Amino acid sequence: MKQLTIGSKEVARAAITLSMTSSIDEERQLKKEYLEKSIRSVAVNFGGEFVSSIMKIIERAVVASKREGVIEECHLEEGAVAGAAREALSQITNKAIGCNVGGKIAVARYKDHVSVSVFMAIGVLHLDEVSLGMAHRAL
Repeated sequence: MKQLTIGSKEVARAAITLSMTSSIDEERQLKKEYLEKSIRSVAVNFGGEFVSSIMKIIERAVVASKREGVIEECHLEEGAVAGAAREALSQITNKAIGCNVGGKIAVARYKDHVSVSVFMAIGVLHLDEVSLGMAHRAL
C-alpha cells in the first residue's frame, strides 16, 4: 500500500473541503477523518456586513484554532493563522465589499503546513454570489 505524503496541497484541500461543509455532522466527520491522517482542523461560521466583520472573522479563526489544538498559544502560530486568514479574505474583498456575507472559515494543519480557507455567500438583494479564498503559511 502506497504511503500518502501530506504536504501543502493536501492541507489546503483539507481546509477548503472543511470550509464547504453544509452541516455540523459533516464537519465533525471530516475533522475525524483528517485527524486520522494527523491533520488537525477547525471550522467556524460567521455572518454580517463584510467590512465590519473582517476582524471578527480573523479573531474567530485564531481563537478556535487555539481552542481546538490546531495551533499553540504563541505569537508565531497565532500570526500565521491571522495572516493566512487575512490573505484569504483579501481574495474575496472586491466581491464582498459593501455586502452582507455568511459562511465558514476553516483552518487545517499538518506539521509545519497551515492553510486557511474562507467559503461564503455574498448577498446582493436576492441574488447571492458565492466565493472562496484560501491561503497557506509554513511554520
